Amino acid sequence: MSRARWYRLVLASLVVAAAIGLVDASTSSNLGDDEPVDATNVPETVAPRDGITVVTTDSNVWLADDGAGPRQSSEIVAFAADGDRLYHNGSHDRYWDVDPSPAGERTVLYTASDHLNGSACNASTVCTRNVVERVNLTTGAVDRLYQRVTPFKSSTRWHDVDRIGDGRIVVADIYNDRVFVVDTSTGTVEWAWDAQQHYDPGSGGPFPRDWTHLNDVEVLADGRLMVSLRNQDQVVFLDRETGVVDDWTLGAEDDYDVLHEQHNPDYIPEERGGPAVIVADSENNRVVEYQRTDDGWNRSWTWSDVRLQWPRDADRLPDGNTLVTDSNGDRVFEVNPEGEVVWSVDVAFPYEAERLGTGDESTGGESAAALGLDSRQATAVGSEGRTRAGLLTEAWLLVKRLVPGPMLNAVVYVLPGWFGLQAAVSSVLLVGAATTWAAFEWRRASYRIELQGPVDLVRERR
Repeated sequence: MSRARWYRLVLASLVVAAAIGLVDASTSSNLGDDEPVDATNVPETVAPRDGITVVTTDSNVWLADDGAGPRQSSEIVAFAADGDRLYHNGSHDRYWDVDPSPAGERTVLYTASDHLNGSACNASTVCTRNVVERVNLTTGAVDRLYQRVTPFKSSTRWHDVDRIGDGRIVVADIYNDRVFVVDTSTGTVEWAWDAQQHYDPGSGGPFPRDWTHLNDVEVLADGRLMVSLRNQDQVVFLDRETGVVDDWTLGAEDDYDVLHEQHNPDYIPEERGGPAVIVADSENNRVVEYQRTDDGWNRSWTWSDVRLQWPRDADRLPDGNTLVTDSNGDRVFEVNPEGEVVWSVDVAFPYEAERLGTGDESTGGESAAALGLDSRQATAVGSEGRTRAGLLTEAWLLVKRLVPGPMLNAVVYVLPGWFGLQAAVSSVLLVGAATTWAAFEWRRASYRIELQGPVDLVRERR
């Protein structure tokens, strides 16, 4: 057999094997060890856990308008301590932040968004209604506390609000690149900080649309506000009188070793081992924590596993565990101090999770430094041997090392719900083998392209 025919045989075998793997993957999810994500809804039950777990999910409904299947519908769901589904609602187009409410131990405050068009949008053809609502998870009674319509759909949906007192909330206004305090009973805006007061419009994303992607705000016990500027790769601290507290800023634009387009930073105060910030470092596909010292912020803990893909929330619980929302991994899970996953539920495209009875977000937890947490990063396959699962994991880790985080997350974002680890590896193999085969055949072909004004296809004489 000639060398050329041998190459063709090898490449054809790889293409066929990859195609078979992709077809096989389409019938079952194999991204992790759990059952496939339900095609239309969240699970009826999960493993028991102390306290109620509330999860909100995002949607990529722009890919399809029928709202069917994973990632094409959005919901808020609560699981009781025994694992049964306590509450579920999917009436809004997107659900975002969820926090415990002082109105009752089974009552939560959440933000959601609805996509509108026509007369509701005034001068814009499409717009978004952002709502802040409170729900009693037992009775299902919903109270709308505040709402406001913003133009367009993308980059106008409020991701977060936080309570600042009775009847007053602080809003992470992603559309206007600002945070503001509003009295929900009167609708009066009492205070606002605009990112343009401190940042040049040339920083971050495109100005003025999605410039900062301001996606989170947290009210600290001392009155300061902690704000996440995703597109500047920074978490900033605001004094409501003087603005940004410069020497407290965590991260710097394009310094991806620290943060890369993060979500939902949580503050851990000094009395609980801080000051520290635990944050979903989304485009780096990891959860990290930074401890405040005399030298500034120093990384004190890092966690990732092979499945973690675009995390967008992480809460430190009072028992030392960490509750993590893995958006592109389609799961919410809990990690113990030893770095082991001790609880997990598969949910399509989750945004945030809250464990009621543990304090708002991470306020009931201690810092990694105080707990002595061990970091964990997925860098190699374990010692279980060269099994099929081990080989798939090893191949996926190689893909994650070679493909930049934002590019890989963007691809996973638009993939169907069944697209798991096997499908990902098979797709990379298929594209690589097919491209190599095409290049090989082109090099041996009797045609070439000449770029001389118009493109000509010329037959070569051999």
